[in-house]
Order: sequence, then structure tokens, then C-alpha cells
Amino acid sequence: MRKTKGFTFPKIFSPPHKPPLTRPRPLKAYSFVPFSPLAMLDPTILTIGGIVLGIAITERILERWGVIDLVDQFAKVMRFILPVTFYSALIYFFATFMF
Repeated sequence: MRKTKGFTFPKIFSPPHKPPLTRPRPLKAYSFVPFSPLAMLDPTILTIGGIVLGIAITERILERWGVIDLVDQFAKVMRFILPVTFYSALIYFFATFMF
């Protein structure tokens, strides 16, 4: 009868390679989102706002002068233009603002 030879686990598999211990580099991380109110002073948004404000002031002046039919035409146009302008400027602001 032949003798069987037994192997232990550490003899069959070599121990895993362990890298030398090194100290991790210090890492400074900031977890806040920078937000500045000055970011809203974008020239494009200011121009669009100035145009809409100018049209609204013109509408009020025409109303004081008594040109009601022209004021009604302005109101019909502004009923469409104001929401479109607002949402377009809002999308533009968030698309170009760096978070």
C-alpha cells in the first residue's frame, strides 16, 4: 500500500502580495455648492429683462395717453412672450451656471 502525502494550504498557495504600508496623502474636500448672487448679472439675462421691462413701461405710458386699442395689442403679445421669455432665461441660466 502506498503512502499518501498531505499538503497544507499555506504550502500549496503562496501568501498574497501585500504592498508596503504608506500614509495616505491629506485631502482637503469641500462639500458645499458655491452660489453667488452676482452670477445672475449675466449680460444676456439682463438684456432680455431690460427689453421686457421696456415693453411693460411703454405699455403703461400708452395706457396713460389713452391709446387703449394699442395697449390691448401689447397685452395680447405679452401674454405669450412673457412666459416664453421667463422660461427660456431660466433654462439658459441653469445651463450656463457652473455648479
